[in-house]
Amino acid sequence: LAMSSPGSTTSLPSGLSVLMTFPDVLFIPEIIFGGLVWILVASSKVPYPMLQGWVMFVSVFCFVMSTILLCLYICNVHGGSSFWVTLVSGCDKPQGLSSPCAAVLEAYSTYVLGFPIVPVTSYRENIAAVVFAFLATLVYVIHKVFSLLRWKSS
Repeated sequence: LAMSSPGSTTSLPSGLSVLMTFPDVLFIPEIIFGGLVWILVASSKVPYPMLQGWVMFVSVFCFVMSTILLCLYICNVHGGSSFWVTLVSGCDKPQGLSSPCAAVLEAYSTYVLGFPIVPVTSYRENIAAVVFAFLATLVYVIHKVFSLLRWKSS
């Protein structure tokens, strides 16, 4: 995987070359982990509707943003413009900031629920949601850091 350099007009990948450059290849694990978080949070049993609503909102938002940005990259909407680097950097900020909060809230609710209160299968679902929320957070933050580095050098 090559790091895409923002200096030239061909710096931003388009088409399937998006899947060959770093940090743009991180869209794939973002979509996979984000989708798993979305599914697991939707099916988890959380007694606090406000908390589950926030985690659900963040997971759906991040999933949709990653999917849209990947599709726009593949369709070459950016046209090699350096403004696009700023746009993607701005879109990564909400994901990198809200995803850790949602992962911690999901972990807290799982911890508060505990094993004796809910059935084993529901508890395992909640734990899986927490694990994938933290994995998605890690990928979002890594993508954000490298997008900001690309933006700074553009």
